[in-house]
Amino acid sequence: MSTPQGQRASLDKQPHEIAAMFDGVAARYDRTNTVLSFGRDRFWRWATRSALDLRPGERVLDVGAGTGVSTEELANSGAYAVGADLSLGMLYAGKRTRPRVPLLAGDALRLPFADASFDAVTISFALRNVNDTDAALRELARVTKPGGRLVVCEFSTPVNPAFRTVYLSYLMRSLPAMARAVASNPDAYVYLAESIRAWPDQAALAARIGAAGWSRVAWRDLTGGVVALHRAVRAEPTNQLS
Repeated sequence: MSTPQGQRASLDKQPHEIAAMFDGVAARYDRTNTVLSFGRDRFWRWATRSALDLRPGERVLDVGAGTGVSTEELANSGAYAVGADLSLGMLYAGKRTRPRVPLLAGDALRLPFADASFDAVTISFALRNVNDTDAALRELARVTKPGGRLVVCEFSTPVNPAFRTVYLSYLMRSLPAMARAVASNPDAYVYLAESIRAWPDQAALAARIGAAGWSRVAWRDLTGGVVALHRAVRAEPTNQLS
């Protein structure tokens, strides 16, 4: 691995590589996201909160929370929101800018919470970075109460072919160039572009969510399919007669 300032993870997504890469972008992460998304990141966070339909008094877990900007948005609903992330650098940056947001170190594959701890769970732009997507979806189900809600906010596949061509060109050419101007670790955004291109489309991800213990899976495209919100409900346990 190279030094943090020139570090990118490989697409096999080893946890130590992912954590180190995000440590290297933590200082300017929120600002860089806003620039590279042309400000749409704020809408995506609001749409995620809206899709979760949170109520005051509920408990919601934000996995891959990074600096806690998404966790803070969830808390605006009145629910108790706690964030978890693999990158200590991101968590430290979040603690400096959002000291009141509960942020904990946690791996999406081994969450430090008991079974059925949360009314709702969400993961935004982080499921793509886990090296075992299906295991992460099962782990999210484990910590969610039966009947609880899941929302996955993730980059996806634009539905219009012409727009998809333009978007992929931006992703592979313009985004890394823009990152060199604003990011603390531009190499990480080369990985970002490659991981988005390799990610399954909306229907394929929906099938994986359904196979991991979630029911009533549906999705909504945002920004023409650049991002998709996948919603699901934790399957109720079945009663078996002896």
